[in-house]
Amino acid sequence: MPTCVTEKYLVIDDGISIPLSEIAASYIRASGPGGQHVNKSSTAVQLRFDIDNASTLDEAIRARLRRLAGNRVNKDGELIVTAQRFRSREQNYRDGLERIGRLVARAATAPKKRRKTRPSRAAKKRRLDDKRRRSRVKQLRGRPGRHD
Repeated sequence: MPTCVTEKYLVIDDGISIPLSEIAASYIRASGPGGQHVNKSSTAVQLRFDIDNASTLDEAIRARLRRLAGNRVNKDGELIVTAQRFRSREQNYRDGLERIGRLVARAATAPKKRRKTRPSRAAKKRRLDDKRRRSRVKQLRGRPGRHD
């Protein structure tokens, strides 16, 4: 599901769009290569999205989002995404927004219910036949007896 960033919204799909005012951005120094440039400019972006106070998400999506985000959600219920793949602020900001969008899109799709199934009679027969065959192979691995 592709996300789209407009002037004021992060659009996930037809039903979900997050106002950019609900996502706080702070710029930090990026780690990794970059020479002298990396030591004096803050190009990495840290985006904070308050899941609990999100106006456009219902409770089921919030719960799935917390579970999917894992340790990226702090104790205050904020999803924290750090983007530092690119060397410019703008690209990192868009990258962080897209990552948040992908997470929310995954949380928006409800998982399918598992339907209980039973193995067929033929599958049970195959399994037992394989077990018998394997048992026979292992029995034949033993030391030869007196009559062999």
